[in-house]
Amino acid sequence: MSQVGFGIVGCGMIANFHAEAIKRIKGTRLVACFDNIPASADAFAAANPGVTAYHDLDKMLADPNLHIVTICTPSGAHMEPAVKAAQAKKHVVVEKPMEITLKRCDAILDACRKNGVMLCPIFQSRFSPANIALKEAITDGRFGKLVLGDTFVKWWRTQQYYDGPQPKGTKKPVKTGWRGTWNLDGGGAYMNQAIHNVDLLYWLMGDVVEVNAVTATLAHERIEVEDIGVAAIKFKNGAVGTITASTAIWPGLLKKTEIHGTTGSAVVEQDEVLLWQFEKPKPKDRAIVDKLMNIEEEGSGGAGDPKAISYVGHMEQLKDFVKAIQLGKKPRITGDEGRKAVEIVLAIYQSAWTGKRVTLPLEKDPKRPA
Repeated sequence: MSQVGFGIVGCGMIANFHAEAIKRIKGTRLVACFDNIPASADAFAAANPGVTAYHDLDKMLADPNLHIVTICTPSGAHMEPAVKAAQAKKHVVVEKPMEITLKRCDAILDACRKNGVMLCPIFQSRFSPANIALKEAITDGRFGKLVLGDTFVKWWRTQQYYDGPQPKGTKKPVKTGWRGTWNLDGGGAYMNQAIHNVDLLYWLMGDVVEVNAVTATLAHERIEVEDIGVAAIKFKNGAVGTITASTAIWPGLLKKTEIHGTTGSAVVEQDEVLLWQFEKPKPKDRAIVDKLMNIEEEGSGGAGDPKAISYVGHMEQLKDFVKAIQLGKKPRITGDEGRKAVEIVLAIYQSAWTGKRVTLPLEKDPKRPA
C-alpha cells in the first residue's frame, strides 16, 4: 500500500488524539469515521478535512482506501466493531482496555487470527523515552535481582465526568453517561485509568502470578465501580509490588512507577526520571539523567483532566504498528499483551470481591457479586 488509510470508529474525546497522531505519521492519512450517533461522525469529519463520515459501519469497512481501523468506542463496546473490521480484512487498533472481559478479548484475538490481520492494543506509555530507558536497564540486568515494583495512579475525576451530560432543566443530578458502569466501562480506576500502568508494571517486572486487593467507592455517587484501590502483587520471578489506583484524589497527581533491585533503583514520574541510581554507574547514565530529569511535562498526563494528555505516545505506537504491517513483523505491543493487562485487572477485582488472594492465569472471567 502506497499510503496507509485509517478509519476511526467512535468519535468521542479520545478519537481526537488518534486523529492528531495519524496526521503526523508520514505515509498515512485519516480517510473515514463512523459513530453510532450520526451527528457525532459528521462533526468529527467536519473538524478533520478529507475524512468521510459514514452512518453505516459496513459501508465504511468496504472503503478500498481503508487499511487500519481504530476502535475508540466505550470500553465494553470494542468487540463488535473490532471483529467486524477483522472480518473485512482490515488491521485493527483498539483503545485501552482491549475489552472488559477475557471472553470478549478472545473474540477479538480469534477474529484477527482467522482473518490474517494484525491487532494493536493502545498502551502508549511503553513508548515514553523514560520507560524505554527503564526497560533497557532491566533487560541489561542493572537492577540485579528485582525485588519490588510499585506503580501509582492517584488521579481525580469530577462527579460530572461520571454523570455525563445533564438534560436541560435538571435540578437534581442524574447519570446519563457510560462511565462508571460495569457493562460499558468494565470497572473504575483500575480498568479505565490505571490499566496503562498495570501493563507497564508487568512489562517491566514480568508476569503476575498472585494478587491480593482491596477496592472502594469513596468520592463519587451514582457509579457502580471503584474509585480507589490498592493491590499487592507477586510476580513470577519472586518479586513483589503494589498497584495503587484512584480517581478520588484531588487535584490529581502525576502517575509514578518505582523499580527496585539488589543493585539499583529508579523512579519515573509521568515521563520524567526522578531517581536513576545503580551500584555500578555507566557513562550513559549521565546522558539519561541530563535528558530525562527536570523536563517540562506537556500537560498533566490526564491526572486531573482526561483531555490533558499528549498525542505523541499514540503517534509513536501507531507509527510502530504501520511499520510492522509493512514489514510483516509483530508490533511492539500485541493483542495477547492487551488481553494480559485486562486479566490482571480482573484478578484485582476478583480478589477485592471475594476478600481472597487470586492466582493467575484466570481460568475464566470472575463473576461480579449481585
